[in-house]
Amino acid sequence: MPAGLVRSCRPDEQHRGLDMTDTAALRALLIVIEQYFEMMFDSDVARFDHVFAPTAQLHGLRDEELRILTAADYRDLLATNPSPKSKGAPRQQEILLVDFASPSQAVVKVRVRIEAIVYVDHLCFHLIDGKWLVTAKSFHVEHRFEGTTV
Repeated sequence: MPAGLVRSCRPDEQHRGLDMTDTAALRALLIVIEQYFEMMFDSDVARFDHVFAPTAQLHGLRDEELRILTAADYRDLLATNPSPKSKGAPRQQEILLVDFASPSQAVVKVRVRIEAIVYVDHLCFHLIDGKWLVTAKSFHVEHRFEGTTV
């Protein structure tokens, strides 16, 4: 990942002692982001609990309607729909931003294509019991490929 995509906290009065140049924390977070990308492509919910906290909520506008899902609802949605991989859909994914608010919280902005829709997701991560987990996801439909079956 290019260095310009990672923001870090700077030690100041409010964040005295925080050093977000910890490459181990970044590497651990990047592993979970890769698991997220894999799950979005193959819909293998076996890794769901390694990516999402059980209390996570998802919000976003799709077709001009606000969609709100619990983690359980989202897991069921992934499990019951054919995956982009099974449909031979193209794969597109990229990390746009990683922003550490503290040693235990980060916001990650990603772009991911699911079949004919390109989403921009803001993923809030918290370090829970030593593991980075998504606690909130806000998604936006950035582009829809018209006339595409996948």
